Amino acid sequence: MGKEINNSLGKIEISEEVIATIAGATAVECYGLVGMASRKITDGFVDLLGRENLARGVVVSLNENEVVIDLHIVVGYGVRISEVAANVMERVRYTTEKLTGLNVSQVNVNVQGVRVLE
Repeated sequence: MGKEINNSLGKIEISEEVIATIAGATAVECYGLVGMASRKITDGFVDLLGRENLARGVVVSLNENEVVIDLHIVVGYGVRISEVAANVMERVRYTTEKLTGLNVSQVNVNVQGVRVLE
């Protein structure tokens, strides 16, 4: 179930999948991020996802007037994780609010792994 916005012109419905795709696409543009990660419950391994699966590394929770976004990411070796996470949080919040008009109350970053860049 997505978020519904009513105005004088009509009704707008924004699904959680759209918000997740926007957040994932914005996150992978950030410096130091190698990709999105998805934790499979069945085997517990962390898989690096390609561009077509950006929404699978993102969990979106919609409340009354706010959106909470949880990101699962993989960072590059040698970068400061706290800086990358702060940059991802800020850019995802800004871009999601700008494109959807929804209030993003939290962006939680879960670093699932570190990869050596070749």
